[in-house]
Amino acid sequence: MIYQRTIKTPISAIGVGLHSGCRVSLTMLPAEVDQGIVFIRTDLPGQPKIKAHPFLVNDLRLSSTLVDENNVRIGTIEHLMSAFACFGIDNIIVELSAQETPIMDGSSNSFLYLLEQAEIVDQRAKKKYIKIKQEIEIRDDKDNKWVKFTPFDGYKVKIITDFGGHPVFKKEYSTFEADFSKHSYVDEISRARTFGFMYEVEYMRKNGLALGGNLNNAIVLDEDSVLNEGGLRFADEFVRHKILDAIGDLYIIGYQIIGAFEGYRSGHAINNQLLRKLLNNPDTWEYITFNDIDEVPKSFHYIK
Repeated sequence: MIYQRTIKTPISAIGVGLHSGCRVSLTMLPAEVDQGIVFIRTDLPGQPKIKAHPFLVNDLRLSSTLVDENNVRIGTIEHLMSAFACFGIDNIIVELSAQETPIMDGSSNSFLYLLEQAEIVDQRAKKKYIKIKQEIEIRDDKDNKWVKFTPFDGYKVKIITDFGGHPVFKKEYSTFEADFSKHSYVDEISRARTFGFMYEVEYMRKNGLALGGNLNNAIVLDEDSVLNEGGLRFADEFVRHKILDAIGDLYIIGYQIIGAFEGYRSGHAINNQLLRKLLNNPDTWEYITFNDIDEVPKSFHYIK
């Protein structure tokens, strides 16, 4: 039987929120079966809880942020969710002392390290997957972007980017497809960092965004170059980070997906629209379980 997963022991870290600039303490704790991924704001009266769900992603300005009916916020969850997807974490409690998860180094690599230290364990309950049965798509013709799910016996993510004429964004590095029967999330995706432009900084900060961003937690570009000492970790780091983001955005549904995701100029908002459309069209997908590891599509063998 393929079982649900959580962590064995609590693990903590301290960092800064990318957009809020707030110092934040994060603690991850084991959770019971079928509990899902639950965030707790320990800094607020009553320590309110929010369970990750696509219909609670209600702020999509440069990130995926959960906002409940009481305006309790859990910001910038996509990198942490991407790490949970990598290891197939079904149930976990995430305590936060502020409104946003820490950005760490701008990738998901630090979260993977924390999860490994906490030790991932199986639970005595069957793990569910979401299997895509029919193609389903969201198109935004106004902004010239689209995303879609198609049936596939495994899991693969393809992103096509188009950042215009900036000299750093080479055309040959604008597309990446990660088929996880062939690619390693840990080695090839997890280290790719978030990025932004110097000319956007003033606008973002006037709107309460990127207040915690710096060269230690993001790739920063000026008019013609990368400002970070040491440059890029991959020649195509930008599109790899878009894959990291997409995996995190999609895992907000709470289950690993058996299918293929493809996006052209995709982002947090349109990724979330696709999840909502999927849930609103139950004929396009189904829950499935497996009794033995040999039954699981090979594309899921990237999960440790």
